[in-house]
Amino acid sequence: MGLTPVPKGQLATIVTSLEMRERPRPAPLPASPFQLKRWERPTAETYRTLFRRVGGPWLWFSRLAMNEEQLLAIIHDEAVKIWAVLDRQGIEVGLLELDFRTSGQCEIGYFGLVPELTGKGAGRWLMAHCLAQAWAKDVERVWVHTCTLDSPAALGFYRRSGFTPFEQAIETFEDPRLLGLLPEDSAPHIPLIR
Repeated sequence: MGLTPVPKGQLATIVTSLEMRERPRPAPLPASPFQLKRWERPTAETYRTLFRRVGGPWLWFSRLAMNEEQLLAIIHDEAVKIWAVLDRQGIEVGLLELDFRTSGQCEIGYFGLVPELTGKGAGRWLMAHCLAQAWAKDVERVWVHTCTLDSPAALGFYRRSGFTPFEQAIETFEDPRLLGLLPEDSAPHIPLIR
């Protein structure tokens, strides 16, 4: 067993992919003060603002690195469904994105809430809505991936929600904080090594 050095300015993470091959049994949706608002054809800036709020603490950056044309081609695709989670004041506090572009499959592209809501039950509410929407079409498989940069609770949450791990990979990439895609004080729990 050995260690593989990660070059300065780079990050490494273990990505775990999980899947669900059967529709879960119907259950009542949990009560919540939140609501889902379907976003049809959001602007790139509106999308990126919520993407940063939800994903910045976990160094989500892929959609920030795309140019506007690339991003809009995805988020305006009719097979990609996006919702914002709104609190009682109508403030956007979460993001759900389902990708149906592969026939018979639904990828949970993005699923998250602002960090202030972590561990307060809002994730279970959002997952109930997510699965109801994901299995609404002619779908045989729903899948998602998470990584060691995400919340430490993410992998266990997906497993408790009925997903089974099927693959792991190591991903390395330039630190998005050093690229200027996220502020340098994002994700303080992840060392920034120049």
